[in-house]
Amino acid sequence: MRNCPSFSRLTTHRTVHSPRTRLCLCRRRLISSSPSTHATAAAPNTESTASALEPPPAGGHLPSIASSALLKNTREQALKTPGILWADAELDEARGTSSLSSTTAGRETRKMNTYQAIRDALSIALSTDDSAIVFGEDVAFGGVFRCTLGLAEEYGRERVFNTPLTEQGVVGFGIGYASMGSKLGDSTLGGRGMGGTAIAEVQFADYIWPAFDQLLNEASKFRYRSGGRFNVGGLTVRCPTMAVGHGGLYHSQSPEGFFMGAGGLKVVIPRSPLQAKGLLLSSIRDPNPVVFMEPKILYRSAVEQVPISDYTLPLGHGEILTTGSDLTVVTYGTSVYRCEQAIHLLTHPPEGSGIEKTVKAALGDWRRNTGKSASSSPSIELIDLRTILPYDLPLILRSLSKTHRLLIVHEGPTTGGVGMQIAGEVVSGLSLTSSSSITREGSPSGEEENLAQMRKEAFLGLEAPVKVIGGWDTPGVALQYEKFYIPDEVRILDGLVELLAY
Repeated sequence: MRNCPSFSRLTTHRTVHSPRTRLCLCRRRLISSSPSTHATAAAPNTESTASALEPPPAGGHLPSIASSALLKNTREQALKTPGILWADAELDEARGTSSLSSTTAGRETRKMNTYQAIRDALSIALSTDDSAIVFGEDVAFGGVFRCTLGLAEEYGRERVFNTPLTEQGVVGFGIGYASMGSKLGDSTLGGRGMGGTAIAEVQFADYIWPAFDQLLNEASKFRYRSGGRFNVGGLTVRCPTMAVGHGGLYHSQSPEGFFMGAGGLKVVIPRSPLQAKGLLLSSIRDPNPVVFMEPKILYRSAVEQVPISDYTLPLGHGEILTTGSDLTVVTYGTSVYRCEQAIHLLTHPPEGSGIEKTVKAALGDWRRNTGKSASSSPSIELIDLRTILPYDLPLILRSLSKTHRLLIVHEGPTTGGVGMQIAGEVVSGLSLTSSSSITREGSPSGEEENLAQMRKEAFLGLEAPVKVIGGWDTPGVALQYEKFYIPDEVRILDGLVELLAY
């Protein structure tokens, strides 16, 4: 069933609507929005609308994210984000002013939530690439999560437009538009030709299944089957993903695991507004088709300072959020914050609670097994994958070589999921996965051999079995039991103490 912007209210309404009726309700609510709302979005840089750009207080359905230490709350923190690459970096380098102090001097940031950061990225893509178009169900109205609010008025309805209610058609059209020219500049159509940059939106990741054939049978194979003569590298498919607390069977799925065997595609999931903007711009400009999944609970719950400049963050590279030497936790998206909370419970368990007793017993075993002092506490290394395909296996293995324990956390189903794939790579003797080999650019010579050696050393150094905590293997995320389905901080804490006490 389709939902509208007031998603939380509709999902709890007792009236049952057909999918088409729900779509009409969405459009009525969006059309009835005040004209001033659209006017504000269409002219985001005027002083009169500056106050309207300020995001509402962080909340949503996971308000604890607002206090996360992982968010960049100051300009200095935002501008020093690891891996950030400014669009004018080449010009700075030519001028000889490419040092960190010079590239950040004069740059400004603004407080944004995630949907505002995504809108900012889309606006930059449209303004810097005349061939870029944004399309999907209801995007001209601003989208159900407001990520495209005002873009149609600002850039024209021939570049930002609604499509019929068909995901297969949305993605198929995007493939056709992107295939008409070549981002690689070496096609029989003469460079970019008539084609361009296609930014498609699938309204919810739960509805990406009808487009699965287009993505796996067409987009991922397009360049490969033509021997490099043609490609659809200009295609980016955006879709809201993961649970929001009350989405039920058709608005809470995490389908990223189904793409793990899709060599030729990239899959990206950001954790915050700053990451969302940089990773989305990288995805749009990447020479491969990209599925960009946006955790819907973070649209309003995550707020941080975001550079207003044009910048990108690298695809295919994870990020170490907290360093540690006793256990590696690998995760992405919303689960990053739940892992952060679980680590806090491990180091600061509530006094007098059952959690405190369990943690103390587990840490006692860990200290005895490792010879640590009675006052010592475990240090946990937290890694955000960011890119799910190809995931940063070398980073995981380097971390595991010093911690010797690995916990992988995600919301998607456990069987056949991202966690099982990573766990299999860590403990197997297989060479680098074909999907990673096909889509990873800039790999140093001999990486596969080095990776095989790293995997062997990591496996032989394991001090506990690799553990995966994911969603349960049920037909979907049941509405009443959604909180039990999602790996929360208590389930993650159980995994931490189990591995430490092993």
